[in-house]
Amino acid sequence: MTENTITPGAGPEEIEAARVLLARLGVCPDDLVTTPSTRPPAPTFTEYIPQVSDAVSTGTRRVYSTYWKRVATEWGDRRLNEPTPLEIKQLAEKIRSQVVVRRNARDGRGAAEHLIAALRCLYNHAVDDGVISEADNPAKKAPKPRRLPSTRRGLPDSRLEEINHVAATTGNDPVLDTLILRLHTETACRRGGALALTPRDLDPDQCLILPGRAGGFGCGAGALRQRPRGVRRQGRHGRQGRHGRHGRHGRHGRHGR
Repeated sequence: MTENTITPGAGPEEIEAARVLLARLGVCPDDLVTTPSTRPPAPTFTEYIPQVSDAVSTGTRRVYSTYWKRVATEWGDRRLNEPTPLEIKQLAEKIRSQVVVRRNARDGRGAAEHLIAALRCLYNHAVDDGVISEADNPAKKAPKPRRLPSTRRGLPDSRLEEINHVAATTGNDPVLDTLILRLHTETACRRGGALALTPRDLDPDQCLILPGRAGGFGCGAGALRQRPRGVRRQGRHGRQGRHGRHGRHGRHGRHGR
Protein backbone atom coordinates (compact mmCIF):
# COMPACT_ATOMS: atom_id res chain seq x y z
CA MET A 1 0.00 0.00 0.00
CA THR A 2 1.35 3.43 -0.95
CA GLU A 3 1.74 5.86 1.91
CA ASN A 4 0.54 9.45 1.52
CA THR A 5 3.50 11.81 1.09
CA ILE A 6 3.52 15.06 3.06
CA THR A 7 4.57 18.09 1.04
CA PRO A 8 6.99 20.26 3.05
CA GLY A 9 6.24 23.96 3.50
CA ALA A 10 7.56 26.59 1.11
CA GLY A 11 11.10 27.80 1.68
CA PRO A 12 12.35 31.37 1.68
CA GLU A 13 13.11 31.33 -2.05
CA GLU A 14 9.59 30.17 -2.95
CA ILE A 15 8.01 32.79 -0.67
CA GLU A 16 10.10 35.56 -2.20
CA ALA A 17 9.20 34.38 -5.71
CA ALA A 18 5.49 34.44 -4.75
CA ARG A 19 5.85 38.01 -3.44
CA VAL A 20 7.48 39.16 -6.67
CA LEU A 21 4.74 37.51 -8.74
CA LEU A 22 1.97 39.06 -6.64
CA ALA A 23 3.61 42.48 -6.90
CA ARG A 24 3.74 42.22 -10.70
CA LEU A 25 0.08 41.24 -10.79
CA GLY A 26 -0.86 44.09 -8.47
CA VAL A 27 -2.33 41.71 -5.89
CA CYS A 28 -1.71 41.79 -2.16
CA PRO A 29 -2.01 38.73 0.11
CA ASP A 30 -5.15 40.16 1.74
CA ASP A 31 -6.92 40.09 -1.64
CA LEU A 32 -6.42 36.34 -1.83
CA VAL A 33 -8.17 35.86 1.51
CA THR A 34 -11.03 38.36 1.26
CA THR A 35 -11.99 38.08 -2.40
CA PRO A 36 -14.78 35.47 -2.82
CA SER A 37 -14.18 32.60 -5.24
CA THR A 38 -15.93 32.76 -8.61
CA ARG A 39 -16.05 28.94 -8.87
CA PRO A 40 -19.63 27.74 -9.52
CA PRO A 41 -21.28 25.53 -6.89
CA ALA A 42 -20.10 21.94 -6.97
CA PRO A 43 -22.63 19.38 -8.23
CA THR A 44 -24.27 16.92 -5.89
CA PHE A 45 -23.28 13.28 -5.80
CA THR A 46 -26.58 12.32 -7.42
CA GLU A 47 -25.80 14.66 -10.33
CA TYR A 48 -22.12 13.84 -10.79
CA ILE A 49 -21.90 10.06 -10.27
CA PRO A 50 -23.80 9.17 -13.50
CA GLN A 51 -21.46 11.44 -15.50
CA VAL A 52 -18.35 9.70 -14.16
CA SER A 53 -19.96 6.28 -14.59
CA ASP A 54 -20.48 7.00 -18.30
CA ALA A 55 -16.85 8.14 -18.68
CA VAL A 56 -15.02 5.14 -17.20
CA SER A 57 -14.36 1.73 -18.71
CA THR A 58 -16.72 -1.21 -18.34
CA GLY A 59 -14.41 -2.95 -15.87
CA THR A 60 -14.08 0.14 -13.68
CA ARG A 61 -17.83 0.66 -13.72
CA ARG A 62 -18.46 -2.95 -12.75
CA VAL A 63 -16.13 -2.69 -9.73
CA TYR A 64 -17.14 0.77 -8.49
CA SER A 65 -20.85 0.98 -9.35
CA THR A 66 -21.93 -0.78 -6.12
CA TYR A 67 -19.98 1.72 -4.02
CA TRP A 68 -21.15 4.72 -6.04
CA LYS A 69 -24.73 3.63 -5.42
CA ARG A 70 -23.99 3.44 -1.71
CA VAL A 71 -22.45 6.93 -1.76
CA ALA A 72 -25.49 8.26 -3.64
CA THR A 73 -27.74 6.71 -0.98
CA GLU A 74 -25.76 8.21 1.90
CA TRP A 75 -24.78 11.59 0.41
CA GLY A 76 -26.95 11.97 -2.68
CA ASP A 77 -28.07 15.56 -1.99
CA ARG A 78 -24.70 16.76 -0.68
CA ARG A 79 -22.23 18.60 -2.89
CA LEU A 80 -18.85 17.14 -3.73
CA ASN A 81 -16.95 19.75 -1.70
CA GLU A 82 -18.90 19.08 1.51
CA PRO A 83 -17.65 15.68 2.84
CA THR A 84 -14.43 15.69 4.85
CA PRO A 85 -11.71 12.99 4.97
CA LEU A 86 -13.06 12.02 8.41
CA GLU A 87 -16.55 11.47 7.00
CA ILE A 88 -15.15 9.33 4.18
CA LYS A 89 -13.29 7.21 6.72
CA GLN A 90 -16.47 6.90 8.80
CA LEU A 91 -18.46 5.77 5.75
CA ALA A 92 -15.76 3.23 4.88
CA GLU A 93 -15.91 1.80 8.40
CA LYS A 94 -19.70 1.66 8.21
CA ILE A 95 -19.60 -0.33 4.96
CA ARG A 96 -16.83 -2.52 6.37
CA SER A 97 -18.98 -3.46 9.35
CA GLN A 98 -21.95 -4.41 7.14
CA VAL A 99 -20.24 -6.83 4.74
CA VAL A 100 -21.45 -10.42 4.54
CA VAL A 101 -19.07 -12.67 6.49
CA ARG A 102 -17.81 -15.60 4.41
CA ARG A 103 -15.17 -18.23 5.00
CA ASN A 104 -12.57 -16.28 3.00
CA ALA A 105 -13.63 -12.88 4.41
CA ARG A 106 -10.88 -10.34 5.14
CA ASP A 107 -12.70 -8.42 7.87
CA GLY A 108 -14.37 -6.13 5.33
CA ARG A 109 -11.07 -4.51 4.36
CA GLY A 110 -11.73 -5.06 0.67
CA ALA A 111 -15.08 -3.27 0.82
CA ALA A 112 -13.56 -0.29 2.64
CA GLU A 113 -10.65 -0.16 0.20
CA HIS A 114 -12.96 -0.29 -2.83
CA LEU A 115 -15.17 2.47 -1.42
CA ILE A 116 -12.22 4.83 -0.99
CA ALA A 117 -10.90 3.86 -4.44
CA ALA A 118 -14.33 4.58 -5.96
CA LEU A 119 -14.42 7.99 -4.27
CA ARG A 120 -10.88 8.76 -5.42
CA CYS A 121 -11.91 7.96 -8.99
CA LEU A 122 -14.92 10.25 -8.61
CA TYR A 123 -12.92 13.12 -7.12
CA ASN A 124 -10.10 12.77 -9.65
CA HIS A 125 -12.61 13.46 -12.40
CA ALA A 126 -13.97 16.38 -10.37
CA VAL A 127 -10.45 17.84 -10.14
CA ASP A 128 -9.93 17.38 -13.88
CA ASP A 129 -13.25 19.11 -14.57
CA GLY A 130 -12.33 22.04 -12.31
CA VAL A 131 -15.21 21.27 -9.96
CA ILE A 132 -12.84 21.25 -6.98
CA SER A 133 -9.14 21.96 -6.59
CA GLU A 134 -6.52 19.31 -5.96
CA ALA A 135 -6.01 20.68 -2.44
CA ASP A 136 -9.73 20.25 -1.70
CA ASN A 137 -9.81 16.58 -2.67
CA PRO A 138 -10.95 14.79 0.54
CA ALA A 139 -10.67 11.26 -0.89
CA LYS A 140 -6.93 11.70 -1.44
CA LYS A 141 -6.49 12.40 2.26
CA ALA A 142 -8.58 9.43 3.43
CA PRO A 143 -6.23 6.45 4.01
CA LYS A 144 -7.05 3.00 2.70
CA PRO A 145 -7.06 0.14 5.24
CA ARG A 146 -3.81 -1.78 5.43
CA ARG A 147 -3.96 -5.03 3.48
CA LEU A 148 -3.48 -8.33 5.25
CA PRO A 149 -0.94 -10.85 3.93
CA SER A 150 -2.35 -12.90 1.06
CA THR A 151 -3.72 -16.36 1.84
CA ARG A 152 -3.12 -17.58 -1.72
CA ARG A 153 -0.61 -20.37 -2.08
CA GLY A 154 0.79 -22.25 -5.04
CA LEU A 155 -0.34 -25.84 -5.61
CA PRO A 156 2.27 -28.49 -4.78
CA ASP A 157 3.32 -30.74 -7.66
CA SER A 158 1.57 -33.75 -6.17
CA ARG A 159 -1.78 -31.97 -6.00
CA LEU A 160 -1.37 -30.64 -9.54
CA GLU A 161 -0.68 -34.18 -10.77
CA GLU A 162 -3.88 -35.38 -9.09
CA ILE A 163 -5.90 -32.64 -10.78
CA ASN A 164 -4.44 -33.46 -14.18
CA HIS A 165 -5.08 -37.18 -13.65
CA VAL A 166 -8.75 -36.60 -12.81
CA ALA A 167 -9.18 -34.27 -15.78
CA ALA A 168 -7.57 -36.79 -18.14
CA THR A 169 -9.61 -39.80 -16.96
CA THR A 170 -13.08 -38.31 -16.36
CA GLY A 171 -15.47 -35.81 -17.89
CA ASN A 172 -17.05 -35.49 -21.33
CA ASP A 173 -13.92 -34.19 -23.09
CA PRO A 174 -10.69 -35.15 -21.25
CA VAL A 175 -8.50 -33.95 -24.14
CA LEU A 176 -9.93 -30.45 -23.99
CA ASP A 177 -9.85 -30.43 -20.18
CA THR A 178 -6.18 -31.37 -20.01
CA LEU A 179 -5.32 -28.85 -22.72
CA ILE A 180 -7.01 -26.09 -20.72
CA LEU A 181 -5.14 -27.15 -17.57
CA ARG A 182 -1.88 -27.16 -19.46
CA LEU A 183 -2.61 -23.70 -20.82
CA HIS A 184 -3.16 -22.29 -17.32
CA THR A 185 -0.20 -24.15 -15.82
CA GLU A 186 2.37 -23.11 -18.40
CA THR A 187 1.21 -19.57 -19.18
CA ALA A 188 -0.38 -18.53 -15.83
CA CYS A 189 -3.22 -16.93 -17.78
CA ARG A 190 -6.51 -16.13 -16.13
CA ARG A 191 -9.94 -17.42 -17.06
CA GLY A 192 -10.73 -14.33 -19.12
CA GLY A 193 -7.53 -14.75 -21.11
CA ALA A 194 -8.32 -18.38 -21.93
CA LEU A 195 -11.90 -17.55 -22.99
CA ALA A 196 -10.71 -14.70 -25.22
CA LEU A 197 -8.17 -16.78 -27.15
CA THR A 198 -8.56 -16.97 -30.94
CA PRO A 199 -6.37 -18.68 -33.60
CA ARG A 200 -4.82 -15.26 -34.36
CA ASP A 201 -3.41 -15.16 -30.82
CA LEU A 202 -1.22 -18.25 -31.41
CA ASP A 203 2.31 -18.26 -32.75
CA PRO A 204 2.90 -21.98 -33.50
CA ASP A 205 6.45 -21.44 -34.80
CA GLN A 206 7.67 -20.09 -31.44
CA CYS A 207 5.07 -21.86 -29.26
CA LEU A 208 3.81 -18.49 -27.98
CA ILE A 209 0.46 -16.99 -27.08
CA LEU A 210 0.35 -13.27 -27.67
CA PRO A 211 -1.04 -11.54 -24.55
CA GLY A 212 -1.71 -8.25 -26.34
CA ARG A 213 -4.66 -9.79 -28.13
CA ALA A 214 -6.00 -12.16 -25.49
CA GLY A 215 -6.34 -10.35 -22.17
CA GLY A 216 -5.84 -11.90 -18.76
CA PHE A 217 -2.17 -12.88 -19.09
CA GLY A 218 0.64 -11.78 -16.86
CA CYS A 219 3.80 -10.14 -18.15
CA GLY A 220 5.10 -11.15 -21.55
CA ALA A 221 3.83 -13.77 -23.92
CA GLY A 222 2.60 -17.08 -22.61
CA ALA A 223 4.84 -19.92 -23.81
CA LEU A 224 4.09 -23.61 -24.21
CA ARG A 225 7.06 -25.92 -23.80
CA GLN A 226 5.93 -28.06 -26.72
CA ARG A 227 3.45 -27.21 -29.46
CA PRO A 228 0.25 -29.29 -29.21
CA ARG A 229 -0.37 -31.52 -32.20
CA GLY A 230 -2.57 -30.01 -34.89
CA VAL A 231 -2.15 -26.37 -33.82
CA ARG A 232 0.08 -25.44 -36.73
CA ARG A 233 -2.32 -26.93 -39.24
CA GLN A 234 -5.35 -24.95 -38.10
CA GLY A 235 -4.89 -22.14 -40.59
CA ARG A 236 -4.85 -24.51 -43.59
CA HIS A 237 -7.14 -27.33 -42.49
CA GLY A 238 -9.67 -25.58 -40.26
CA ARG A 239 -10.28 -25.66 -36.55
CA GLN A 240 -9.69 -29.40 -35.96
CA GLY A 241 -6.55 -29.76 -38.07
CA ARG A 242 -5.79 -32.23 -40.86
CA HIS A 243 -6.23 -35.33 -38.68
CA GLY A 244 -9.54 -34.43 -37.10
CA ARG A 245 -10.37 -33.49 -33.55
CA HIS A 246 -7.87 -35.74 -31.73
CA GLY A 247 -4.89 -35.46 -34.07
CA ARG A 248 -2.94 -38.14 -35.88
CA HIS A 249 -2.35 -40.40 -32.85
CA GLY A 250 -5.89 -40.73 -31.57
CA ARG A 251 -7.74 -39.19 -28.68
CA HIS A 252 -4.92 -39.23 -26.13
CA GLY A 253 -2.02 -38.30 -28.45
CA ARG A 254 1.15 -40.20 -29.19
CA HIS A 255 2.10 -40.67 -25.53
CA GLY A 256 -1.33 -41.70 -24.27
CA ARG A 257 -2.93 -40.21 -21.22
